[in-house]
Amino acid sequence: MSVSEPVSRRRLLAATGAAGAGIAFGGAVDQLFAGDAAAAPTGGGDGYGPLLPDPEGVLDLPRGFRYTILSREGEPLRSGEGPVPSHCDGMSTFPGSNGRTWLVRNHENRPDAEHRVPPVKGVTYDPGGFGGCTALEVDPAGRLRAERVAIAGTAVNCAGGPTPWRTWLTCEETEDKAGTGGYTKDHGFIFEVDPYRRDGTVPEPLTAMGRFQHEAVAVDPRDGVVYETEDAFEKPFGLFYRFLPDKPKGGRGSLRAGGRLEALRVPDVPDLSVVRKPGTVFDHVEWAKVPDPLAKETPIRFQDFGSRGITHAQKLEGCYWGGDRVYFVSSYARKAEGSRADHFGQVWSYEPSRRRLTLVIVFGPDTDVQTPGDSPDNICLAPQGGLMVCEDGAGAQHVFGVTRRRKIYPMARNRQNIGTDDKPEWGEFAGVTFSPDNRTMFVNVYDPGMTFAITGPW
Repeated sequence: MSVSEPVSRRRLLAATGAAGAGIAFGGAVDQLFAGDAAAAPTGGGDGYGPLLPDPEGVLDLPRGFRYTILSREGEPLRSGEGPVPSHCDGMSTFPGSNGRTWLVRNHENRPDAEHRVPPVKGVTYDPGGFGGCTALEVDPAGRLRAERVAIAGTAVNCAGGPTPWRTWLTCEETEDKAGTGGYTKDHGFIFEVDPYRRDGTVPEPLTAMGRFQHEAVAVDPRDGVVYETEDAFEKPFGLFYRFLPDKPKGGRGSLRAGGRLEALRVPDVPDLSVVRKPGTVFDHVEWAKVPDPLAKETPIRFQDFGSRGITHAQKLEGCYWGGDRVYFVSSYARKAEGSRADHFGQVWSYEPSRRRLTLVIVFGPDTDVQTPGDSPDNICLAPQGGLMVCEDGAGAQHVFGVTRRRKIYPMARNRQNIGTDDKPEWGEFAGVTFSPDNRTMFVNVYDPGMTFAITGPW
């Protein structure tokens, strides 16, 4: 594979008026759009121009775009079940009737959250869990029509991913067991959420998919294999997994039938952080069976995978399926925290048909230490071709676009200062996703928890 020279963030963003806004890429970005015309729409220029200051001080967007605030934490849910929960995180869209769109939104709540997900009868797994998901219905005019609790009593619901059969897999980013932090049941699981149903079915954890600090998932629509990232907070860091379901054709509830959980092993590479050059390819990587997926005694990343070991990576976060491969993000790696090498963010791809792993993109800071542009998190494909990337680093917080021409442009900036005038701070973006007709971008701000609908000349 040919590899382009790293692209200067400041050079690329200067033309849009966003120099210093925060990100740099190197690598074969074209690979992100290979193999699937549906996943890689034609068109797309070099962005939409500079971000214009929002007179309301909420969200800066390019000219021609506008936002609607669909939901704010603390305000009443339309269902009357309680306040909108805190910490809006991963999210996806699903087509509804009459041109409407359903959103399923995670809430990454721990026991100290200001607004827990209300423990609604019939959809609550553990009364001691403060996390869960809410479901929102938006009409074609972009107005919120319904908002309710979809699942409650889970914990630290970070990200997840949609399934080909139109459900949402919500992931718990914790390994806490019953008796810890007020929990009455074990946590660290994936749960399946149906955005359309409200039948009071008590949630069941998909235990065969593993108990660990889940971040995100992506499903191969061809065979139902589920890929999972683990965002472990201390060394040894997380693993990249695949789940081989016993019912590979999928369908609602099919993942309850069980399957086999495996972890990625790159021979002679104990830590992905040591790979520095975009375009690096590992052919015929291996998958090792997880000894104890339920982690009854030992967290999976500590378990014995034999003399050949297993491959770890710090901050494994975003994960999505595109074309014929799965993409996953390592937000950063720091030697001071136990990684083998430092980096400011990587995007990897894995092609199942070739058992091929490729380092596609490497992120890097520029000279402006106030806006280092590190820590990519949630990502999705954009309707004009390319990516949308949620930034979760220090300094200003953006949603950035990456075009098919390897150009980076700012799409949105969070203007809500949750710090002080002397030490400003802005909440991260999360859950970026597009409506089924690609006319609206939905995205969350984590703190204060808010959900936006953004329209314009996509």
